[in-house]
Amino acid sequence: MSAETRHRKHSQLDFGQGGSAEDPGRRRLLRAGLAGGALLLTGATGCATGGTGGTSAKQLTGSPGATLAGKVTIWSWDVAAKAMQRLGKVFEQAHPGTTVDVVDIGYDNAYDKITVGLGAGSGLPDILTVEGHKLPTYIGNFPNALVDLTGRAGSLKSQYPEASWRTVTDAKGRVFALPWDSGPCALFYRRDLLRQAGIDPAGLNTWDDYLTAGTTLKAATGRKLLTLDAKEDSLFAMLLQQQGQRWFTDGRAAVATPAAERALTLLKQLVDRDLVDFENGWDGLVSATHDGKAATIPTAAWWDGTLTAEMTDLSGKFGVVPLPAFTPGGTRTSNSGGSTLCVPAQSRNPETAWAFLSFLLADKANQASMMQHEGLFPAYLPALDDPYFQQPAPYYGGQPAMQLFAGLARAIPTVEYTADDSKAGDIVTTAVNQVLHNGADPGTVLRSAARQIATATGRQPVA
Repeated sequence: MSAETRHRKHSQLDFGQGGSAEDPGRRRLLRAGLAGGALLLTGATGCATGGTGGTSAKQLTGSPGATLAGKVTIWSWDVAAKAMQRLGKVFEQAHPGTTVDVVDIGYDNAYDKITVGLGAGSGLPDILTVEGHKLPTYIGNFPNALVDLTGRAGSLKSQYPEASWRTVTDAKGRVFALPWDSGPCALFYRRDLLRQAGIDPAGLNTWDDYLTAGTTLKAATGRKLLTLDAKEDSLFAMLLQQQGQRWFTDGRAAVATPAAERALTLLKQLVDRDLVDFENGWDGLVSATHDGKAATIPTAAWWDGTLTAEMTDLSGKFGVVPLPAFTPGGTRTSNSGGSTLCVPAQSRNPETAWAFLSFLLADKANQASMMQHEGLFPAYLPALDDPYFQQPAPYYGGQPAMQLFAGLARAIPTVEYTADDSKAGDIVTTAVNQVLHNGADPGTVLRSAARQIATATGRQPVA
């Protein structure tokens, strides 16, 4: 799912980070954004032990080849839950005596429920769905509340993008989840609008090219270049990760850096040139896209699900190219969204839980199946070799769009995650809004944000 996204294939998601859940393929990404539980967003540092006590996390102790039995309960939502319900039946047939019970807890209150359960040390299922950008906060604030899967999962590291793997491990390299889906980013564009303005999408190689094209587009068509959420922008985080950075670097607040200032300055330039269509939330984004208010959307692969499910009348009018780079020849993708599955230490059947988790997420056929049926873009790299990703897509005028994303997924820059990401993210959102809506100077607000993050987290800014 996504970092600020909601797993939905056919209805409201939300421009969040991603990932996604979120989104698997749909979320409030927009955010890459899910709303997030109130307790988690405040850091929940008062529950640092996660209610489990002890000095080390629980590990799996059974024999990997032992016969599986018993029931596993899973919390998830939307299309992610549907995917597990479908494949849960296959797992049960392969392992007689097992039962997979998937509970769709809905997205809106999911993180409140998870946070309370981790703090209390009771009340949670055998498997939790957690978006990748949120998991490090849980690992940091509830260090013994999740099962340490390193003994079983450690050998799988090379099978996932480093950027995704980073979200499921702690500073010691211990593995507490498996990545599920990811959110490689590219630039979706309206073929008809760019053609009308005489713009060649293949020439959008840098963000400077993109800005120039926006001015040309507006003069020729009256359309804006892109749509942003009016309250909670997610593009800044995407632009920052494109440069290999998030809120922290080596444990220090890293929002007053050259990379951050480049990203926020770009956003300000887009606004100053009147190239941005501001909309409220996910519904606003979807409506604006359908109505053609803007010609491009820089976002993640899961956006395909929304286009193809909710805008069938626009089939053939969209294309996809890599993100513009900050410098010629630079990185041309980022990440928005992505989710994981983990096993709470309070699970009553952790061995079967791990077996189902690995069956779902470390199996090429199953991961490819979830892309085809539920639109969940695989984090498991072998699945990207499935023929499905090479197929021409009629919706994109015959372009094999998923082939592009499959290539970009291997190049997503790795960034640092910490237990303080939620606190920092709130401060950054306020700073970005000051620039986008009040015309504030990017460097000034970023330096102020860095000081605020230092005060809130005790982490010093990058010098």
